Amino acid sequence: MAVQTILKTGQISVVAYKCEAGPSAKPFTELHEATSISYVRTGSFGYRVGRRVREMVAGSTVVGRSGDDYVCTHDHTCGDECLCFRLTPELLEALGGPSDLWSTRGVPPIRELAVAGELAQAAATGRTDVGVDEAGIIYAATFVRAVTGERGRALEVDTRDRRRAVHAALWLDANSREDIDLGAVAGQAGLSPFHFLRLFSAVLGVTPHQYLVHLRLREAARLLAQGDEAISAVAYDVGFGDLSNFTRSFHRAAGVSPRSFRRLARGDRKIFQDRLAAGLVR
Repeated sequence: MAVQTILKTGQISVVAYKCEAGPSAKPFTELHEATSISYVRTGSFGYRVGRRVREMVAGSTVVGRSGDDYVCTHDHTCGDECLCFRLTPELLEALGGPSDLWSTRGVPPIRELAVAGELAQAAATGRTDVGVDEAGIIYAATFVRAVTGERGRALEVDTRDRRRAVHAALWLDANSREDIDLGAVAGQAGLSPFHFLRLFSAVLGVTPHQYLVHLRLREAARLLAQGDEAISAVAYDVGFGDLSNFTRSFHRAAGVSPRSFRRLARGDRKIFQDRLAAGLVR
């Protein structure tokens, strides 16, 4: 079993599991260390809780309550991958729902959860500007709505809420080069990460992490256009901790690599003509 911790914050931990066990593997009892939900990304396996067994396939959700034991079986195929979200008691309370909602069990594929799960997968692999912690909370909130059938009331935003969101955006602007997670900016607003994520998104139309990436990319574009600093230095200066993540994010936003953007900003006519031909410049 390959285990990779992608993120660990005060509210949520995200862990990727890759299992290569097959029909010849002997099942054994395991224990949930924390209450969690896991999105089955690929493969299949049996999830046995007591005498109940649910066959999990891609798109299914594994629910585990802290302290409960379970057994995974691999009778039909070899290998599976899961993205696990471990939730703190504070986040569970904020999410709400009945007391038995987080009982250990397997949940079959549900279309709403599949969409939220793929968003979380994209966040975990850097293919979206949504933060991994944000995507995890969205997945958990979607699970609550999908299983309970409660759609929830629309968020009512008053003047004080709008002020909070705007002040948070200004704080992000002033601190965009720092290592910031959802809990940090939510703390500045005096709200839990779950409620702050809902509020910020409702007021500004983007998640806090999407806005943070926007700020960093805007500054990176300015530095690339005006200076001669190495691209890797620009990436780290504006707050990206990983060069490949910066390159993917910048290309997704600008349609060209950071290096090509620098050449375009300095009057490289060939790049300009290529972009014009592709319909990227109007």
